[in-house]
Amino acid sequence: MDDLRLITIPISHFCEKARWALELAGLPYHEEPHLQVIHWAHVWRAGRGWTAPVLVTPKGPLRESAQIVRFADAHAHLGLYRNPLAAALEARFDAHLGPDARTWMYHRMLPRPDLMEEYGAPGVPRWERAGMPMMLPVVAKLIARRTDADDDHAADARDRVRAEFDEVAARLSDGRPYLCGDAFSAADLAFAALSAAVLVPDRYGIPLPPLDELPEPYAGEVRAMREHPAGRFALRLYDQERP
Repeated sequence: MDDLRLITIPISHFCEKARWALELAGLPYHEEPHLQVIHWAHVWRAGRGWTAPVLVTPKGPLRESAQIVRFADAHAHLGLYRNPLAAALEARFDAHLGPDARTWMYHRMLPRPDLMEEYGAPGVPRWERAGMPMMLPVVAKLIARRTDADDDHAADARDRVRAEFDEVAARLSDGRPYLCGDAFSAADLAFAALSAAVLVPDRYGIPLPPLDELPEPYAGEVRAMREHPAGRFALRLYDQERP
């Protein structure tokens, strides 16, 4: 199946979740990355929605990362949903961890347009990259508004992400290797991919800034989250399970 098109915002952790699933299933696909805001036109044309990722398949578009994981799982019989709890945990991470980690990341990174420009748009069309310096101030304001990346909302988001990490650590405290027991599942994939916004892992689907290039206090926060038991778990998944 070599006619799959994945429309993405390249830095998006929900798009990373979709890439991970497709690559885990061995499904070849063509990624079409676009800048934030500009991506609206492309995802609407492909799937009549406003969010990325969108996977265009011969049988129609898949508009949510969870649908794409299901599609990959069914194609390759990965068993990602063998445990019924996996889908419930994935849905919880999608609804809470993903948006909150995104708010945290953008609140810290939007004041650094140089890093956003250098790392935020690999592979986008040439005209988008050429226009990025001019567009970025407007795009940053729209991103901040859509993700609630202001001081108050970001502080609350950080608290919720830390609480989610504490819950994941508690689940793993009995020694189980994965969230649902002995096998890698959709819950593990979702947690690792969506926590990437606060872990900045080396094996992400696109290059991310090295830790020493991140602004403070974000760099210190990332170090702390990497040392959290749930952070170490997510980084282990990147090392062992990310194709």
